[in-house]
Amino acid sequence: MEQVNQLKEKGNAALASENYDEAINYYTSAIELDPNNHVLYSNRSAAYAKAKKYSAALEDADKTVSLNPSWSKGYSRKGSALAYLWRFDESIEAYEKGLEFNPGNEQLLAGLENVKTQAEEAKIRLDALFEKLETSPQTREWLKDPEYVKMVKRVNPNDLSTLDPYLSDMRLLQTISIMLSLDIGTRMDVDPPAPTPKPTPQPEKEEPPKPKYEDLPPHRVSALQEKDLGNEYYKKKDFENALVHYNKAIEHDSTDITFYTNIAAVFFEQKEYEKCIKECEKAIEIGRENRADFKLIAKAFTRIGNAYKKMEQWKLAKTYYEKSMSEHRTPEIKTLLSEVEKRIIEEEKKAYVDPVKAEQEKELGNDYFKKGDYSTAMKHYTEAIKRNPDDPKLYSNRAACYTKLAAFDLGLKDCERCCKLDPKFIKGWIRKGKILQGMQQQAKALNAYQKALELDPSNAEALEGYRACSTQLNSNPEEVRKRAMADPEVQAILRDPAMRCILEQMQQDPHALQDHLKNPDIAAKIQKLLESGLIAIH
Repeated sequence: MEQVNQLKEKGNAALASENYDEAINYYTSAIELDPNNHVLYSNRSAAYAKAKKYSAALEDADKTVSLNPSWSKGYSRKGSALAYLWRFDESIEAYEKGLEFNPGNEQLLAGLENVKTQAEEAKIRLDALFEKLETSPQTREWLKDPEYVKMVKRVNPNDLSTLDPYLSDMRLLQTISIMLSLDIGTRMDVDPPAPTPKPTPQPEKEEPPKPKYEDLPPHRVSALQEKDLGNEYYKKKDFENALVHYNKAIEHDSTDITFYTNIAAVFFEQKEYEKCIKECEKAIEIGRENRADFKLIAKAFTRIGNAYKKMEQWKLAKTYYEKSMSEHRTPEIKTLLSEVEKRIIEEEKKAYVDPVKAEQEKELGNDYFKKGDYSTAMKHYTEAIKRNPDDPKLYSNRAACYTKLAAFDLGLKDCERCCKLDPKFIKGWIRKGKILQGMQQQAKALNAYQKALELDPSNAEALEGYRACSTQLNSNPEEVRKRAMADPEVQAILRDPAMRCILEQMQQDPHALQDHLKNPDIAAKIQKLLESGLIAIH
């Protein structure tokens, strides 16, 4: 077992250093020695995923789950691997299965939320891809073939293994190039002047420069010159004159989408968000009619999203960011979309808060708790917390349910939340002490009871818990010493020369302790030794 642990630690170190192949080799060697160790398969799954070997990551995640079906991290590994393989429905199912065993697990909940977002984005991406394929006469014909449609849905350019079944299909290369073209970034500012033609090589004898907009119709040249003037005024924040020139550009050429999006940019800077939105809608209409570049259409949708974001109309902002991504995906838009989605969740949570309904749910939870139906009681307490997330008593009540259901880790988490919300709520500290006792963490339980006694020195429940923990800790000094010495944190403290010197001083002069306790770092280390039972202060 010692050799297995050493290999695992080496694998962990290699993984942290991003040496993924080296980490895989260490984990593999450990598995050969201990083939039923689910943690090793889980770690190797993570290494395979980092190395972008997603099929291998999934295989190890499946093995992890088969060896320990109630271990939540196994389902997290499986969900992650499936998401990388674009098997989103299966990924969601894996996360939800893990939550059945460990409700409230933050890693699983975060993974589930993330993969649902990925699934939505994948659908948007696929819709955009099919729209692009429809625009080409050649690929439009291919779409009539069900086998081609199946290939488009299954191929993932980020995972080369998905290409293998289709390498002989001559349509694959062009399809992938179209897929990848949907992910090229773009800027989100006022459109620059039209690009100048590439300069021709200068002969040895200098010639006068050619006109900026050579070979363009006169009305087009006039329009672009007006736009250039508008851009100059925009950069100087002279928005009124910028508008004058952008509108003159439209008088010369009403078919260019960029003239309208630049006017929208001016309205945005002037905080005229409704006008900005209307101008962008006009730009999209003009752009569609004149087959404008999809990137410019995306920019107009983004600008509408930005306007709604400024107006704090989060759901409308989300809608238009999603429309922008269906035209052209960029990291900037993805970030903006994530921001508004978070705001939507926050607003929904705030709208859901109702202290009266929270009290009703708490009473229902109390009734079921008295009947011994702890699972149902827990559901009502959870609903009460959603309705009033700042009430410490609700977390204390749910912790009692978790304790009855032997879910000590979740109960402890609720107690910590309870005590953080109201450090003077004595029942929270007592409940925390009882849970820690149940987890056989007597020193930490003693500390919790001590906090309760600081609030009420005569509290019978806290006194009883404190005495029980003290008795347990001091009943077998040799056992206390062994347990303490096995703690890496205790070992580090005892190896510290300065701490050894302080402990010797404490033996010779107990009054010296007060000076040392003024240093927060030393005080924390002494508290750790007290909790471990290695030292006592009388």
